[in-house]
Amino acid sequence: MNEPMEKYLPIGTVVLLKGATKRVMITGFASISPDTGKRIFDYSGCTYPEGFFDYNQVCVFDHNQIEKVFFKGFVDNEELTFKEELKKKIAELQNQQTEV
Repeated sequence: MNEPMEKYLPIGTVVLLKGATKRVMITGFASISPDTGKRIFDYSGCTYPEGFFDYNQVCVFDHNQIEKVFFKGFVDNEELTFKEELKKKIAELQNQQTEV
């Protein structure tokens, strides 16, 4: 039985999104939609292995859009502490959005 994939995978994780043919490397978290400035996506990333060519190529996506993990990024105590803080901040942002 497959275990559920942990939400908020580490920076550097390489994934394939559902329906995609090109892999993406996770480069950030809690990205705000460039279109509306209101929606918060779980991740931001860039194409792999090319990386960023310019800021218009940032990919934003949610955890449930990940089909497959090819490589999991580096995890240490600093990353684990950051992830706990990230979850708190995201909860705060989501609460602020529902209050508006």
